[in-house]
Amino acid sequence: MKRIAVDIGGTFTDCFVSWDEQFIQTKALTTHHNLALGFNDALDQACDILSLERRLLLQSVDSVRYATTLGTNALIERKGPRVGVLITTGFESTIPISRGRGYGDGLPDEQARDMSRAKRPDPIVPISRIRSVKQRMDYRGKVLMDLDEADVREKLKELVDTGVQAIVVTLINSVENPDHELRIQEIFEEEFPSSMLGAIPMVLSHQVVGRKGEYVRSSSAIIDAFLHSTMYFAMNALEQNLRENGYDRPMLLVHNSGGMAQLNSTDALKTLHSGPVAGIHAAGQLALQGGISNIVCGDMGGTSFDIGLITEGGTKHYDFNPVVDRWRVSLPMVHLVTLGAGGGSIASYDPIFNTVRVGPQSAGSDPGPACYDRGGMNPTVTDADLILGYLDAENYAKGVIPLNMRRTYQALEDICDEMDISEVEAALLIKSMADSEMAAGLVRELNGGGYKASEFVFLAYGGNGPLHCCGIADKAGIKKILAPPYSSVFSACGGAGLDQMHIHEKNVSLGFYNKHTRALYADYDSFNALVASLEEKGRADLLRQGFREDDIQYTLELDMRYGIQKMEVSIELTNRRLNKPAEVLGAIEYMNADFGKRYGKEIVSPESGVWVSTVRVVSRVDLGTVKFSELEPPRERVAPPQAVNYRECYFQGNSASVSTPIYGADALNPGVEITGPAIVNPGETTYLVEPGWTFVAAAQGAVWFFHESNAQYQ
Repeated sequence: MKRIAVDIGGTFTDCFVSWDEQFIQTKALTTHHNLALGFNDALDQACDILSLERRLLLQSVDSVRYATTLGTNALIERKGPRVGVLITTGFESTIPISRGRGYGDGLPDEQARDMSRAKRPDPIVPISRIRSVKQRMDYRGKVLMDLDEADVREKLKELVDTGVQAIVVTLINSVENPDHELRIQEIFEEEFPSSMLGAIPMVLSHQVVGRKGEYVRSSSAIIDAFLHSTMYFAMNALEQNLRENGYDRPMLLVHNSGGMAQLNSTDALKTLHSGPVAGIHAAGQLALQGGISNIVCGDMGGTSFDIGLITEGGTKHYDFNPVVDRWRVSLPMVHLVTLGAGGGSIASYDPIFNTVRVGPQSAGSDPGPACYDRGGMNPTVTDADLILGYLDAENYAKGVIPLNMRRTYQALEDICDEMDISEVEAALLIKSMADSEMAAGLVRELNGGGYKASEFVFLAYGGNGPLHCCGIADKAGIKKILAPPYSSVFSACGGAGLDQMHIHEKNVSLGFYNKHTRALYADYDSFNALVASLEEKGRADLLRQGFREDDIQYTLELDMRYGIQKMEVSIELTNRRLNKPAEVLGAIEYMNADFGKRYGKEIVSPESGVWVSTVRVVSRVDLGTVKFSELEPPRERVAPPQAVNYRECYFQGNSASVSTPIYGADALNPGVEITGPAIVNPGETTYLVEPGWTFVAAAQGAVWFFHESNAQYQ
């Protein structure tokens, strides 16, 4: 297997190269003005290790896969085109009104509950750029009012006159019958052909989302249009860079569904959070191959801390109506929670509570933390780590980024003066606040799923994960930590093991058991025809990308609920067709078991009716995954190697410095056991073994941390 996977984050660009049996991990600063420069820098480091020229490497690999937070950052910063909307007459306020709890979407729980200060986000599309068109279809797609084409032409011209740079068409019930949306696109191309200078892209909502729900479908299409130009130009620049360096295959983009596809088969909406999702995919593979049942993932990079759950041997959790920034959308996305807590998170003085606030603002890669000496003036978590002695100023990021301690002291002056504390005390406070915020995020996520933190392994990865994992776990009550192989570029590693995949779904209302008629579902022909049509869409996607029909695999999923319950579960049917009552009963029994496991057996109530609300087909081609070695450390433990240095470090609960041994790459030899406090710096990342924790190395660079109270470790 020869392939390249890249995760372009807000601070660093991570690169993972699989070269037969050799795996290479490299990092470079993200170059936001031209992403190709950071990619080339990271790739050149891999070329040096392999003793290959960049062109030869790119000509030899089977694929290049990109995951990126570019779209996420553009949405947060509101950097996008002026978007206009065409919607059915009478529904002009659907978008600004959103839903009853729309004001709380995307906010922390305590803010979402504060209704006295409730405020909806500033709209991406204000009312002044929303126009209605005369037409109407009912819930089955039957035309109640023909499309008024003269009205459409007039409204299109009005939108163009307002200076819109992208147009969204979102008509009521268009997922049942898209004819009117398609006709509007034809009219638009007649009035404003693509050959015109400054041609405007048009996004049709039914092509972005296949499910009902007018608000979420509209917001999904709007966000897709808002990110379209940013992603298009950035990804085309990356693809052009590949062409100039001899790579002649299609570039692949990681999707937030846990799969990937070519650039010409990717909506901008599907790229949101794709980097963290790739990391969760790698965690799922790790759980399956290592036999670990419960994992809570913590990806701490330079800009954010991303949380995901893997339960029962690799099962990922999905959101089918996730919140993106402040808007609820309608697409299947691997569930994750993002906190504004990373190495580059800016620390500031909080005058109300006379303490330090950390994040959500980040210094990013440009200018970066103050210690990077690139013009950053604000103290960050990385600056605190440097003052506390955890980082090697001369060998940070393999010496690529020398750190300036003097700049860090200058950046902390305001906090120290306001609180009348020393720089070390300020740094300890910053680290404690950052660790507490991330620990609280882990606990909230676990408690929300009905889990206990003490029953989970904390999978800590990202550039800063192994550095802060002990502090986070201490505050969360977790006793066992695993820093996985290739932890500093683990999300890129996950991208290297993804399948090419597309998801197509359709809203339905199928009574698998109708309590009023006391009958099981029996319209097998209609059900099977729907599944076949969804399979055909996935087949067309993958055939268009050059795959053979024999290589395509399909999975059928049903979203099901009871007649008196609002909660839904998604189940997978082993048979993709229904032909007899026993198969319908089998689906109901599977739903009963899954529902009882998630929500409690007491509320399993098939007698109230069983309804299918969504039919979903996942079409994929298996492209192979990264194989992880044995994760468990050897039973025979090995004494630590000779320390390469000692450094004065500061830890929570101890005002005096501690002379702390520093170990190099030899400490990662399987079986090596080190009792904290200690620091292991092999070059790619820094492992901080805090007091009360024990470091045990396993194969392939994996590292376990065991708390002194963990009986399993004994």
